[in-house]
Amino acid sequence: MRRRILRSMLTVLMLTTVALGVPLTYTAWLWVEDITRNDLQSRLERIAVEVIAQERDDGRVHDGLDLRTVRPLVPEDGRLTIVYPAPHDNASQVDIGAERVRDPMLESLSMGASGSLRLEVPSAPMHARQRQAVAVVGLAVLASLGAAVTVAVVTTRRVADPLRDVAARAARLAMGDFRPDPRRHGIAELDRVSDVLDSATVEIAGRLQREHALVADVSHQLRSRLTAVRLRLDELSAHRDPDVVHEAEEAMAQVDRLTEAIDDLVRASRDEDATERDPVPVMDELRGIVTEWTHPFTEAGRTLQLIGDQQLRAPITGSRLREAVAVLIDNALMHGGGTCTVSVRTVRPGGDREPLVCVEIADEGDGVSDELAPHIFDRGFSGAGSTGVGLALARALIEADGGRLELQRRRPALFAVFLGAPTAMRQANGVVGEPR
Repeated sequence: MRRRILRSMLTVLMLTTVALGVPLTYTAWLWVEDITRNDLQSRLERIAVEVIAQERDDGRVHDGLDLRTVRPLVPEDGRLTIVYPAPHDNASQVDIGAERVRDPMLESLSMGASGSLRLEVPSAPMHARQRQAVAVVGLAVLASLGAAVTVAVVTTRRVADPLRDVAARAARLAMGDFRPDPRRHGIAELDRVSDVLDSATVEIAGRLQREHALVADVSHQLRSRLTAVRLRLDELSAHRDPDVVHEAEEAMAQVDRLTEAIDDLVRASRDEDATERDPVPVMDELRGIVTEWTHPFTEAGRTLQLIGDQQLRAPITGSRLREAVAVLIDNALMHGGGTCTVSVRTVRPGGDREPLVCVEIADEGDGVSDELAPHIFDRGFSGAGSTGVGLALARALIEADGGRLELQRRRPALFAVFLGAPTAMRQANGVVGEPR
């Protein structure tokens, strides 16, 4: 941003310098010439006074023009020609000074009936003074341009640095750094933004603290209820009917998995940083979810399958990935049709960017309507009478680990979860996962 501001200011300064410097240089050139010509005219006027003073009553010059009063008025290397009337209407002239003037500059003056004067001087001295004047003007323009550039740099730094500091503070706030920053920059608008960020920091920190406390309380209550349910199921495991015992054991396994999922989600809510997380095997995390949902698909006369590379790993929170994929599988069961396939593969953003792990959930149903597709991840929006929370929650869980959840294909529906380091995900945003 500093470069853009500085570039804009320097462009304006250069245009202003050219727009003012060229006319000023031309004016200085003409000004020196005008001064020189005015000096020659002044000399001619003084010479005319001396010549006229030597006229006789009949209008003729006295015998022999007294040059002592005229010669000092002729510039060095210059030549003065006095043309005055003579008897029988023949004009005569008197030359004073150099015999020949090289590259002359000429000025003349008429004395009426007394004749005329013509003064020639070399133009080289005038051209030298003109070049000096242009040089002085150029130096003045360069000096003013240098001062303007200095002011532009200082002004740019004064504007850009505070903006960068405020942007960095907003980024730290987004990353969960709620430390106060008392710095102010003396710019009313930016200081107002800093004040708002201070207020937002206090409010966000308070809300997060209340949410963490609420999550802890809710998880405690759920674990207590699940413990009570498990105790009741444990009593049923001693029943004489083998079918009842089998169902009780399956229900206890479900309770154990739910308890473990609650504990994982609570721990994940307290640890938002995925950059330091060790990569986990994606297939191992998904295998239990697919196994759990196989029975509901079988009862519905459908098939659920898991395919992919067993070696793929990603720096994610296992509980978040499992819950998000469970939401997508449940969505495929409720609204999709045919075989539901959960596949794990690698995608490459291109260039030198890190490869990403992609988890795709696809079915063979009618897909997502054009009216519903733009709002499918909006919280509270549903086209089939559901709560409209599931897909929004799934996207929030994936994004919490720096990933992305997208609807890649509408008909039949295909959801894609991109997993990877947050830096890689930001670089790949808009590059990977284009609709097929």
